[in-house]
Amino acid sequence: MIDERGRRAVLERAGRARDAGGVFAAASARLRRLVDFQAAAWSATDPETGLITAPMRVENLGRGDDCFAYWECALLEESVIPFRELARAAVPAAGLRASTDDLPARSAQYRKLLGRQGVGDELRAVLRAGGRPWGVVSLFREKGGAPFGAADVSLLASLSAPLADRLRALARPVQPVGDAGTPEPGLILFDPAGTPLSINDAARAYLGRLPDGPSRPSPLGPALPVWLTGTAAQARAVAAGRDRGAARVRIRTRDGRWLVCHASCLDGPEGAPGPTAMVIQPAAGSDMAPVIAEAYGLSPRELEITQLVARGLSTGEIAADLVISPHTVRDHIKTVFAKTRVSSRGQLVARLFAEDYWPRRTAGSAPGPAA
Repeated sequence: MIDERGRRAVLERAGRARDAGGVFAAASARLRRLVDFQAAAWSATDPETGLITAPMRVENLGRGDDCFAYWECALLEESVIPFRELARAAVPAAGLRASTDDLPARSAQYRKLLGRQGVGDELRAVLRAGGRPWGVVSLFREKGGAPFGAADVSLLASLSAPLADRLRALARPVQPVGDAGTPEPGLILFDPAGTPLSINDAARAYLGRLPDGPSRPSPLGPALPVWLTGTAAQARAVAAGRDRGAARVRIRTRDGRWLVCHASCLDGPEGAPGPTAMVIQPAAGSDMAPVIAEAYGLSPRELEITQLVARGLSTGEIAADLVISPHTVRDHIKTVFAKTRVSSRGQLVARLFAEDYWPRRTAGSAPGPAA
């Protein structure tokens, strides 16, 4: 039976957090009063690909290398309750011992890492809203204790959607501070085994703007966070036919801007596996559209019209472009105003597209007249 009072306390504390890292810290602290666990790992995820991204919060999970190994194995090797399956499951939470008939060594993560760290059981969940994963969490109990029970699973599952809603709302773009810098793409090359081979100056600059997180030293100089190496490994898994999906992740920098990282495998001589190329660059409109739409609850049509507003089109031009009536356009714009809590097109553009993801139709043009 779920402790509703305790559950509300978790959500109230998380609801006051100002960023995703604060959500994780608040939720974890209150959750400890309801569920017995000695360590925890929280991470935001890209809502389209499900790959982990910043920020992360890790509590008592060994050394930095162990933390890196946990996420790497979770992404690429785990076959027992993998996060990608929990993201689609009817119940988005599960315990390791319960899922393996009390034989946790069936888990690759348990064999390689958790068992030797003294972990007895793991309870993990995907924080999902609108059918999309916005975060993941794992709670750990020491050996010798009771496994996580059905009540623990139910409680964590009940927190999935409301915590994801909070993460989704906090994903909204913010007003940038100062010069964005480094507009050109960054490039990192990995050999077929995943060892970094080369890096350009732009990539070094981008790495310097990323928030702290599990990382490993590299022969290139700067340490590479697990979000990047995991994305490169995902590209290799897809190229080898071991996985499907895009090797692409959006990462929020320390100043609130968004970067997009995507990786692909190149062909070597005579069909042999070649290097993996990772490109890092500022997020464009097409990259941020799903995040913005989800964050403000915009429908696909509302987002489409909002993008045209941001490009400076008038009501009549939008109607002609979409082959709908001007009256319909005005109705959609009014709905968008209500959802985003603005009263003019200028305010709408400033709020949703503060980072200039969608340039105007012509340089220097002003937003069209109000709806």
